[in-house]
Amino acid sequence: MTNHIANQQNGGTPALRDVRIDSPFWSRYIHLVKNTVIPYQYEAIHDRIPDAEKSFAIQNFRIAAGLEEGEFQGMVFQDSDVAKWLEAVGYSLQAIPDPELSRLADEVIDLVAAAQQPDGYLNTYFTIKEPDKRWTNLAECHELYCAGHMIEAAVAYFDATGKRKLLDVMCKFADYMDTVFGKGADQLRGYDGHQEIELALIKLYKSTGNDRYLQLSKFFIDERGQSPHYLTEEWERRGRKTFFPEMKDFGEDYAQAHMPVRQQQHATGHAVRAVYMYAAMADLAAETGDASLYEACRRLWNSLASKRMYITGAIGSQAFGERFSYDYDLPNDLAYAETCASIGLIFFAERMLRLEPNSQYADVLERALYNTVLAGMSLDGTKFFYVNPLEVVPEACNHHNKHHVKAARQGWFGCACCPPNVARLISSLGKYVYAVRENTAYVHLYIGGEANIMLGDQPVRLVQETGFPNDSSGVIKVYPGAEAVFALGLRQPDWCPDMPIKINGEPVLTEGCSVNGYIIIERLWKDGDMIEFELEMPIIRMKANPLVRETIGMTALQRGPFVYCLEEEDNGNLLHELVLPRESVLKAVYQSDLLGGITVIQATAERTTMDGWNGKLYKQAEVETHDKELVTFIPYYAWANRSSGEMAVWVREH
Repeated sequence: MTNHIANQQNGGTPALRDVRIDSPFWSRYIHLVKNTVIPYQYEAIHDRIPDAEKSFAIQNFRIAAGLEEGEFQGMVFQDSDVAKWLEAVGYSLQAIPDPELSRLADEVIDLVAAAQQPDGYLNTYFTIKEPDKRWTNLAECHELYCAGHMIEAAVAYFDATGKRKLLDVMCKFADYMDTVFGKGADQLRGYDGHQEIELALIKLYKSTGNDRYLQLSKFFIDERGQSPHYLTEEWERRGRKTFFPEMKDFGEDYAQAHMPVRQQQHATGHAVRAVYMYAAMADLAAETGDASLYEACRRLWNSLASKRMYITGAIGSQAFGERFSYDYDLPNDLAYAETCASIGLIFFAERMLRLEPNSQYADVLERALYNTVLAGMSLDGTKFFYVNPLEVVPEACNHHNKHHVKAARQGWFGCACCPPNVARLISSLGKYVYAVRENTAYVHLYIGGEANIMLGDQPVRLVQETGFPNDSSGVIKVYPGAEAVFALGLRQPDWCPDMPIKINGEPVLTEGCSVNGYIIIERLWKDGDMIEFELEMPIIRMKANPLVRETIGMTALQRGPFVYCLEEEDNGNLLHELVLPRESVLKAVYQSDLLGGITVIQATAERTTMDGWNGKLYKQAEVETHDKELVTFIPYYAWANRSSGEMAVWVREH
């Protein structure tokens, strides 16, 4: 075991390099990211993908470094694409060493370092285009957001390689930011429009031990929403000029700056900004013991997860402002449901698990991971969804109110935040499987592989063998080295009605052993002890709260962590005509030759016919006639990988 395992703290997670994934399902994705997605995105940021929107990201760094002439191009936050690529590389190298990939990353890091200004400032837009306008538009121009992503990249790459160059670059930048922002007479009492720097600074603090970074993160969180509102004052100082004209109508809640964070009651505003901020708040609560911040996190989690989240783990229902709207407003065909927002939700959930081992957080984490996040990338790793609707009619995507919805994934985007976000999440998947708190190791996700953890002073190796999610059974082998008493907490997912457990072949009575959704097994463990578990995965008809207007009288199917959908490829068009009778038998069928190997759900449905309509738009009501047909549901994550057509998660029921 590596020495840094000893640094695991109560409420923490094993270091990524101490978790190795060996899963029929997830290993394919990890290798896909390493062998296809990361190289593809490297080509994309170098503008070498045919027929894809240009990135300009590397070109901007070359210009800022003085290596070539030219103007800044792309979005104002284009630097973050490079940062997220480097972060994904850092995570990937921790799982699978690759000297050539490390060499490519070192070249990019050399370029980033060359673009840094003498005082530590690093941002290609302002360096190239408006060098005299630093920190004058925090609301819109993403200086702190880009800095945060590059800090995360620096920490991930240092953890993977031990190389300090990018870490030193970002420490210098953070030290400079600490002189710019604060409550001093000559400092700015501002904060970022797009949250990210807050959670990044906490990572930098943990990596370096420099308390200034923790305190700067706390400053940004504490200042947000204080009156007078800084972002509004900043706008007035700019003569009410906006970088993005549409943002003038978004309001202060768009950036969660409408009131101090500890007073906020509802998940509101831009969904990605919100969950990035909530993740940082949870981090700060854990590091500082701030009870009021913790209570705010719980309150905002409940608002988000119980009233403003799609069944797929997607959040942000409104295209205008990529934002939350109001409680139970979850339209299927107009959903924005940005991939990045579900990734941010996973960040938030994992941090809440550190504060409180409660399966409600892991259930949502798993829901977002297996559905929206995976749906955000094609099965071959070369095309991506920015928006993840729950219903699609392709011809409607050409109309103004639904133009954000796509029936097919795109090769790249001018605003390409989602593709590298997917890559960095999947590359770091090992961080989300286990957690340690006091004398208990928690299993959040059932993913094959092994982990080296510390329980107090006791090193323990856990080996998880399972074919989940395609197989419901699994084994966890325990190797403490020497006999020791500790506890293992096995999550019982919300979709699993029963979870039989055996230890060394003997059934375990689990009644009364469940604490906050985890089955706690405390005993004297010795090398080779074996836990066998069975995750029951019935096909479940899911209902939405009746206050969700769009889905009343409808059902969605779920099996295990997967939400299912109908696709035109299997069922023809006009999917809205289908009705799934309550008495219809639902059958799970594994098809090894379909979409990389998936379990489909087959059922007999009824389709409303056109009998008697004769081209009329309306007529007097009469008993509808239906034709019966066999329909096939596929996992939501796999849709749009064969052809462009209709898709629907929710189906009428009678």
